Amino acid sequence: MSKNFFGTDGIRGTVGEDPMTADFAIRLASAAAQVLVPAGGTVLIGKDTRLSGYMFESALEAGFTAAGADVLLIGPLPTPGIAYLTQELNADLGVVISASHNPYYDNGIKFFDGSGSKLTDEVEAAIESHLEKSAITLDSKSIGKATRIDSAPASYQSFCASTLPADVNLDGLKIVFDGANGAGYKVGPRILANLDAEVIPIGCSPNGRNINDGCGSTNPGLLQSTVPAIGANVGVALDGDGDRVVLVDELGQLVDGDQILYVLATAWQQDGRLRGPVVGTVMSNLGLERALQKQDIDFRRASVGDRYVLETLKESGGVIGGETSGHMIMLDQTTTGDGLICALQVLAIMKQSGKPLSDLIAGMPKYPQTMLNVRTDKRLNPDDSPQIRDAVTAAEGELADTGRIVLRASGTEPVIRVMVEGQDEKQVVSVAERLAAVVAEAAS
Repeated sequence: MSKNFFGTDGIRGTVGEDPMTADFAIRLASAAAQVLVPAGGTVLIGKDTRLSGYMFESALEAGFTAAGADVLLIGPLPTPGIAYLTQELNADLGVVISASHNPYYDNGIKFFDGSGSKLTDEVEAAIESHLEKSAITLDSKSIGKATRIDSAPASYQSFCASTLPADVNLDGLKIVFDGANGAGYKVGPRILANLDAEVIPIGCSPNGRNINDGCGSTNPGLLQSTVPAIGANVGVALDGDGDRVVLVDELGQLVDGDQILYVLATAWQQDGRLRGPVVGTVMSNLGLERALQKQDIDFRRASVGDRYVLETLKESGGVIGGETSGHMIMLDQTTTGDGLICALQVLAIMKQSGKPLSDLIAGMPKYPQTMLNVRTDKRLNPDDSPQIRDAVTAAEGELADTGRIVLRASGTEPVIRVMVEGQDEKQVVSVAERLAAVVAEAAS
């Protein structure tokens, strides 16, 4: 289904450029209200810490109230917190103002329906069908009102804590928490401290412009140096909107989403919590697949994007899946990716097992992986090029059963991503460079 504005995770772009303008946000709110909010219905609006969040919050509030919806303003809170509160407060629609892991000069708008789930393609297309029209304004007796909900963070904090086993707290754990100067900067440290952990916060001083800047899950270098330097047990890093998490073990080693999946899946299998297959993506490390096979755990790959992981989980009856980036979904706890809840599950396993994180990930050796981005002057599907197909077939023969190749076109920029992984790092790099050269020639 063709859509002009909605991407894989809402609408996103550079602030001040179409579509990320105040005028567009008003029209978007009006369109969403007409499609999803019944007369007198309620909309929940949350955001991350970007400076432009104030502008978009006001614009969305105006568009929704003018269309007759009551608005609940939450302020800065992780994206999964908005999904949870949309259900908890019986709202008809949840709205998040965030560009996730992007720099501060970008922003975005995404929606959750009344069940806390992301919208279907059909619903997004229905919203887009109203965007060419002017925003509606009802008469005075029919417009909505706006209310700020100050208790929302505490409610979400309690929910996160409730996902731990009743007999588990975090006493004795020294945790460095990196909030990416984003939406989780307050609730993250509070949740951990309330569970009796010793918390050292970094990346928890947002100024509107420093979100994801040298911190957070996309820039974990400071966390990796801080954890071993102060003798912490573990480091936790969210992205700007708090739906992704990566960890750092006591040695300063980065623990990505694939390794987190391994830790959770193997522990849940032992205690009977695991149901159905574990779901990764086509980019998940081959080491994860092989390690789970050794534990007789079914593993399946979805297309890149959390919505596709979610679809595969629902189709297969699984409860846990995620991406290498740390976007983890646990359907027995949440409806969408939640970095804080995911981190809590790993911390609980550390407490219950008495093992450091380095031991918990030891059973999953990571295969060397190389990713090269080849810029193209024209739109190119690698599968449609005989030249590329022949090169891939030859490379797969060279790697045999010790490696894997993925070529895919980026959904956001004119780039073909060439990913090669295998047991021999030199071979992986060589194969990737040769394939990238073939792709570049075919795309010229």
